[in-house]
Amino acid sequence: MSRAPWTPDRAWARVPPSRLIGLKGVLTDIDDTLTCDGVIQPAALQALHALHQAGLPVIAITGRPAGWSEPFALSWPVRAIVAENGGVMLRRQATGELLHEFAQAAPERDRNLARLRACAQAVLQEVPGAVLARDSAGRLTDIAIDHSEFAHLAPAQIDQVVAVMRSHGLTATVSSIHVNGWIGEHSKWTAAHWAVQVLGDPAFDPAQWLYVGDSTNDQLMFERMPLSVAVANVARFWDELRVKPTFVTERERGEGFAEVAASLLACR
Repeated sequence: MSRAPWTPDRAWARVPPSRLIGLKGVLTDIDDTLTCDGVIQPAALQALHALHQAGLPVIAITGRPAGWSEPFALSWPVRAIVAENGGVMLRRQATGELLHEFAQAAPERDRNLARLRACAQAVLQEVPGAVLARDSAGRLTDIAIDHSEFAHLAPAQIDQVVAVMRSHGLTATVSSIHVNGWIGEHSKWTAAHWAVQVLGDPAFDPAQWLYVGDSTNDQLMFERMPLSVAVANVARFWDELRVKPTFVTERERGEGFAEVAASLLACR
């Protein structure tokens, strides 16, 4: 029998209830944390509704583009989705309309656009087999190369994509499906501060929130959030993680997220 790549003391089932009492809400990744093959799993959607009904807000932070995120920002019971790794925040208004807010002013975004396009072309030319993510048409502040959603890149090719992006001055991270690149200092960490403050908490205290993720692009959150959780499919990236999550769920993807929600709700 194969052993889990994490030690037993990281099992989410062993989290002390005292660590969950008093939390203000949940920050979460989307792909392969709430979803499977790009579709939210029923257990995860039910968990989002239960957390909402209990008064525990959920903010999703994703590398997915604004265009892809729009229908979910409108239909899921989340307070906001911060897309493109902190580049743009989508919030459903009381009127039912969707508000888009950006981490960078319009002139800066316009200046960056030419550099992003040039970098994307360089990646396609220099890395054999590289293709743009199919959701690229909805991207406003970054670029994405598909490595595992519809295409497949070997680890060496993924490393090469990251190297080309960084040679063009981009920040580059690897999610469970894409390599994302952008210009600027924003990240999932700055997105958490931004969203929590915009939604009414003037002083974001990481100790009062929980983060759920699944891959290497969640490491900044695993490092800086005192209470971080990875769903079980993090096993795919475990050996690559420089920073490990505090806990790991028993189940994968959306069912793992539902585990986390159940524990939080049991402490309310």
